[in-house]
Order: sequence, then structure tokens, then C-alpha cells
Amino acid sequence: MSSTKSIFLRVLPFFRNKFILTLIIFFFWLLFFDRNNLIDRYKEIRKLRQFEKDRVYYTERIEIDSKRLKQLKTSNRNLEKFAREQYFMKKPNEEIFVIIED
Repeated sequence: MSSTKSIFLRVLPFFRNKFILTLIIFFFWLLFFDRNNLIDRYKEIRKLRQFEKDRVYYTERIEIDSKRLKQLKTSNRNLEKFAREQYFMKKPNEEIFVIIED
């Protein structure tokens, strides 16, 4: 009990200083209650980083798909290959065998 009382007596003068007390209140206000509190700011920064990663991914996908589309538009052979692979299209009197590898 005496150790708790001695800690309390050492900390109490620290809180009597009005500047320290004001700083502590200000810190808690910013941390929890302010419209732009630190917790919400941290969440928003995380979302922003994720959006930047998504932007890079989709930019790369757009470039890849644009190249593929250009290939399909310029060559009938590539278009036929794409249709056969993706949509299992076939010529009349032709059989298709789908092989699934494990």
C-alpha cells in the first residue's frame, strides 16, 4: 500500500502543472474526439495505400489488355486462337477435347 501511495504522491505534482495537464487533455482530444482524430487518420492512410496499390495493379492490367486487344484486332489468326481457347469454339465437323491437368 505504501508503494502505491508513494507513486501517487510522485505523479500528483506532475499533473498539477497546468501546461502538462493541458497537453495531456489536448493529446486525448486529438486521439479520440476530434473530427480528424489520429485513429481515423491512420485508417484513411491505410486505405490510401491500398488504393495506390490497386491503381498500379489496374494500370498494369489495362496495358496488358490493351496489347492483347490490339493483337486480336490486327490478326484473324490470333482472334480465332483466342475464341477457341477461351470460349471453346470450333469449326463444323470438328471435335474438341478438354484436358484438365492436376
